[in-house]
Amino acid sequence: MTNQIVPIVAEINTLEAEGLALAKEWKSICKADKTRFTKATSAEGFDTRLGKLMVALKAEANGRISSARLKDCGIHSIDKRRRSEALWFVENETACREFIKASKKGFTSLTALQAAMKKSLKAAQEQLEPVLKQAVEEGVVPPQSGADKSNVGLNSEAETAQAKSPSDIALDALVQCEMNGIAIKDFMLALKEQLEMLDETKVAA
Repeated sequence: MTNQIVPIVAEINTLEAEGLALAKEWKSICKADKTRFTKATSAEGFDTRLGKLMVALKAEANGRISSARLKDCGIHSIDKRRRSEALWFVENETACREFIKASKKGFTSLTALQAAMKKSLKAAQEQLEPVLKQAVEEGVVPPQSGADKSNVGLNSEAETAQAKSPSDIALDALVQCEMNGIAIKDFMLALKEQLEMLDETKVAA
């Protein structure tokens, strides 16, 4: 029995030691990734410069950048997803930087940042929908027309330049709450107060 137990205990100890070593290395990897992300998204960082170049090329081509033009500028070899994320980052730079600043854990990539912003906006929209619906039913705001846009703060400059729907405007406010550390609950209470004030004004009129 003794000869059977000892190898098993030794194996468990070896696995634990390997796990601890990997956990330590992973911590270093995450730290390095965050450092690279911070550097790449700085004013003169790789992603910022790439994004600005993509914005310029997009404007030059009136929307769609040809493969030939990417080759002319030598960036065709850069991963397509990286080019797309850099373009998105620069087109939404203010919102992105505010979101990064408000984050407690930080980010290791534009992919993670984009996913976190979309998740935050989706959660905010779900909380806002009942209030917005009530406001529409009470005639405080007009019914939304056209396609529903749920990527406020994530759209291109051309898209945000278009007329905004009530939902867009409300989500803009929620983005500001997120960036300034204001709880959604507090925003909802403030919005409710404003709706009640508008109702009183309508009655008085």
